[in-house]
Amino acid sequence: MENQQAESVQEINRRKFVKAGAIAAASFMIVPRHVLGKGFIPPSDKLNIAAVGCGGKADVNIRLAYNNGADNMVALCDVDDRQSEKYRKQFPKAPYYRDYRKMLEKEAKNIDAVLITTPDHMHFPIAMSCIELGKHVYVEKPLTKDIWEARNLTQAAKKYKVVTQMGNQGSSSDGTRQTEAIVQSGVIGDVYKIEVWTDRPVWPQGVKSPKDKNESQPIPKEVDWDLWLGNAPKRPYHEAYMPFRWRGYWDFGTGALGDMGCHFIDVPFRAMKLGYPTSVECSVGSVYSDFFSQAFFDDVCPPSSSIHLKFASKTPGKEISFSWYDGGIRPQLPDGCDYKTVFGSVDGGMLFIGTKGILSAEMFGENPRLWPEKQFENVRLNINPRELVPGGPAGHQQQFVQACKKGFGAYTSSSFDQSGPLTEIVLMGNLAVRSYLHREAKADGKGFTFPGRQKLIWDGDNMKITNFDIANQFVKREYRKGW
Repeated sequence: MENQQAESVQEINRRKFVKAGAIAAASFMIVPRHVLGKGFIPPSDKLNIAAVGCGGKADVNIRLAYNNGADNMVALCDVDDRQSEKYRKQFPKAPYYRDYRKMLEKEAKNIDAVLITTPDHMHFPIAMSCIELGKHVYVEKPLTKDIWEARNLTQAAKKYKVVTQMGNQGSSSDGTRQTEAIVQSGVIGDVYKIEVWTDRPVWPQGVKSPKDKNESQPIPKEVDWDLWLGNAPKRPYHEAYMPFRWRGYWDFGTGALGDMGCHFIDVPFRAMKLGYPTSVECSVGSVYSDFFSQAFFDDVCPPSSSIHLKFASKTPGKEISFSWYDGGIRPQLPDGCDYKTVFGSVDGGMLFIGTKGILSAEMFGENPRLWPEKQFENVRLNINPRELVPGGPAGHQQQFVQACKKGFGAYTSSSFDQSGPLTEIVLMGNLAVRSYLHREAKADGKGFTFPGRQKLIWDGDNMKITNFDIANQFVKREYRKGW
């Protein structure tokens, strides 16, 4: 059995290497502009890049896409002049805007591709506007704020034939491919259970009580608060929301799951070729006091949650169970496996539980190990697929840039046909959390009931919860008037 397991791992290594080599070889073809046609750029030319969002993670995206002048930054946009100051100084010739709509109106003819690094709630409208103009787009994770947006953005990218990439850089890492190859080799048998966890949130999940939701502070002169709100409901400015803590507020962010789910869940999504989930249920941590209350979580994400999804298995009559944990909750580990020595990454980890054994890995699928150790002591995980991206995850942005030069159809690790369905799975967890927190007054007027605390049945093709209609309000949100 052990020799067969080793041979299967070596065979998957060979197939992955050949496939990767073929893709890598194809990437060195230089095609003249006139052959590619209007709007496509040969690899010998510079890509003209615009950035919507210039601070935080945008600092990494701009720097790696620009690549020390290998390509051009031709326009900048940010609603906060403090965040954009660094790059306005570095690229003084690049026109600067606060409103992305005005940037596209005036600069579209000069732009080939757009980097979108904004709070989650504005990913979809900005990306869709760019795609409809035929611009290639790199969008930070999670791809969108709600499931409807993810589905429609995926369809639009295909319709307008643009190159796309979501900013979950681990999808360009060797660890992701190694873990995917091990799972698909069959060495741990048929995987029937997957457990994933993160240490997030590490930011405050709201810093104001419900009664202070409408508290107002002076708007900094460098900030266009109305543009920052964008399609989110109108509310007074407060320093609690920006530049980073917006992640914990439902109107703007997607919580710990949105922050880390696209990194962690990407690995099992690829390895197991997961489709739409068939059901979802959850539990959330609650803090009750004069400051925090259940009502508070209508506005901000809870401090912790456990989410449980079911997926159809290739084996008739079987299901794959998938569980996500955040806020300090973690699953039970296999014998001999411990958090301190096995999972060196404090960010979290993952377990694939199969009929023949267990595979553990860290974020991005790094450091895969088989359990029980004694059973697999003679199996060597010598899988080392050839990198498709120089520098591993650090090459994620350059992979996008080079694909833009080749045109639609060029490979990117997290193109929307991959990252769109992945994002839908991630956001399904948040749909469950928000439904779980839904409460209704009891008929006698004495207290509340929580009817959303149940298993929700999902019709993926039609994007609809079939057994609790109230939950469907979280499939597609309402935009603020004018957006």
